[in-house]
Amino acid sequence: MAGFAEATTIRDGEVDLDPQWTVSGRPHGGYLLAVLARAAVSEQHPDPLSASAVYLSPPDVGPAAVTVERLREGRTASQVRTRLTQKDRTCVEALFTIGHLTDGQPGQRWVEGPPPDVSPMQELYRTPVQPPGSEVTVNMLDLVDQRIDWEGVGDHPGDLRGWLGLPDGEHWDPISLLYAADAFPPATFSLGTTGWVPTLELTAYVRGVPAPGPLRVRQRARMLSDSLVDQVCEIWDAADRVVVQATQLAAYRMPRT
Repeated sequence: MAGFAEATTIRDGEVDLDPQWTVSGRPHGGYLLAVLARAAVSEQHPDPLSASAVYLSPPDVGPAAVTVERLREGRTASQVRTRLTQKDRTCVEALFTIGHLTDGQPGQRWVEGPPPDVSPMQELYRTPVQPPGSEVTVNMLDLVDQRIDWEGVGDHPGDLRGWLGLPDGEHWDPISLLYAADAFPPATFSLGTTGWVPTLELTAYVRGVPAPGPLRVRQRARMLSDSLVDQVCEIWDAADRVVVQATQLAAYRMPRT
């Protein structure tokens, strides 16, 4: 079982998409974004500050090519375009702003008052690879310790809260935070949606280097139309600092009545 850093390693412009970081056999969208971030960062600018990805065609596990186009080189930040291709088709394309994040975030201010209430991690059950009543196999949950406060859903429908931990004591970093921003189940599950909820576009802001320990996650559905939903994800580290914010547009299905 490959750790996250190893599973996102790029060698000579190619990545071997790992079967462990999949949902029903398909590489997970947040994992793919982290792969592209790994390609985008540089020695001068080692951290992703923002990422915006469009998902065009789901790749298979195995070899895929990663190309990098450096759009602008700046002193404090640079802009980079990356693309993941496989079998002559573009699967994911992303734009990054890269720079350098420092440990700690003095003076962080919010209009709202996070972090949200969530049951302690040790009081919640770890999500299994195949949740009860689901036909979806979430292979990455063999590695990732995901715990969702399902009992609290009744108090805030369309709003999932819980925890995430990487395998074998691996610490979260700015690149793996991009995976975390898409790791939770769709918030629409608490509203009765069924089946796969594919991400069409995902934008994330990385706000700091996370402290060691699990992440506290809040993912909520903000607006639903006939077949599309926008979701907002906010994540706090073990020191209760906001370390990543994300929003995504996804397709969804409600059960037929």
